[in-house]
Amino acid sequence: MADIDTEAVKTLARDTKLGKPLILHISGDFPDPLDAAKTPVIRRLVDLTANSFEHHVVSINRTSSSMLDVAKTIVAPGPLRIESQSFEYGEVVRYSAPPHGLRHRTKLLQLGQWVAGFIDRLPRRPAFIIGHKLTIEGIVAHETARLTGIPYGLSIQGNTDLKILAARRDLKSSFAEIFHQSRAVFPFAPWALQQTEARIGQRSGPTHLLPCATELDTPIAPRAGGDGLVSVFHLHNYRGKNLAGMVEALRLLRARRSNVPKLEIVGGGSERDLVACRQIASGVPEIRFVGPCDRDAVRQRLHRASALVLPSIRESFGLVFIEALFAGTPIIYPAGTAIDGYFDDADFALSVNARSAVSIADAIERAVDNEAAMKLALSDWQQSDDAGRFSRERIAQVFSSGLEKAMSNRPAP
Repeated sequence: MADIDTEAVKTLARDTKLGKPLILHISGDFPDPLDAAKTPVIRRLVDLTANSFEHHVVSINRTSSSMLDVAKTIVAPGPLRIESQSFEYGEVVRYSAPPHGLRHRTKLLQLGQWVAGFIDRLPRRPAFIIGHKLTIEGIVAHETARLTGIPYGLSIQGNTDLKILAARRDLKSSFAEIFHQSRAVFPFAPWALQQTEARIGQRSGPTHLLPCATELDTPIAPRAGGDGLVSVFHLHNYRGKNLAGMVEALRLLRARRSNVPKLEIVGGGSERDLVACRQIASGVPEIRFVGPCDRDAVRQRLHRASALVLPSIRESFGLVFIEALFAGTPIIYPAGTAIDGYFDDADFALSVNARSAVSIADAIERAVDNEAAMKLALSDWQQSDDAGRFSRERIAQVFSSGLEKAMSNRPAP
């Protein structure tokens, strides 16, 4: 256990006396006036812990430089071009950087220097900084912490973080330094932590598994005799969500059996997206695109289904899997991504090799033929402590506790 840093404790006590400790979040995935459609995952964390902390969000948005600016940047890196404005949760920032990862670290270090200066404009000094991804916001948080002396932590989002870790091996030592020096790490899922540590070393400091929170966390008892299969995703993301794999799996099932389940795909998209998806699914009449639904309608459709099928190629977490389980619906999810590691021994959650249509077809067949037993097991799980870990209350407790410990303890040497 790390020694108690008495000065940090005094600072935390002072901040608490003045008001709630101030947490500075750096996130590229926070809904803001520049992009209101970003995922609400980080915003929910902020809202859920607002009784314990005062939060200030630096919501970052990258724009690509022109080709002329890119050429100039390659020759000699210039100052960071940045615009900012305040919004309800803090500060919206738009910065310019070359595409394709050029000057990735350089521009993010410059952004960290800007954030360090921005802190002087806040009414009081933050007690903690958290960067919401290791390989992007983590660079900013680490540089800000270096310049200000404020401790920092990270969340680990498997999709982006693992993709950048694999692509930018030249930055491996920098990512390792950021990862190991952080006071606390909050991985969204077990596989994300495992694969990160496999690339940059096992972490000795505190880590806290932090599932993504959903407002649809009130259990609905499973319904007997489900009405076919369902998948939920925006049609623009059909490649990453592996529509082609689902289509091929149903084609295989048509060759195996006479009673092939229907698959309804819930989600909006442009006309161009819909045309592309229908073309992929041509010749498989069991697939039907039902369009967008509001949150309550999605929950009810999940409840009526025999199983949720979503064998994504890449997925940082996939809230819809947890929403399906709370809606009383078994799930088919991709191994090595999404929620992998949370349900290894669960009878109601089947993992598949997302790149194997045979694996997906086998799981669909098993889910359809064993629906009653899977839903019985799911009913038991809904009342368990393990289900409770995905509730908003427990997620808020894990995040709050992790932040409090990180603010009062020295980082590991």
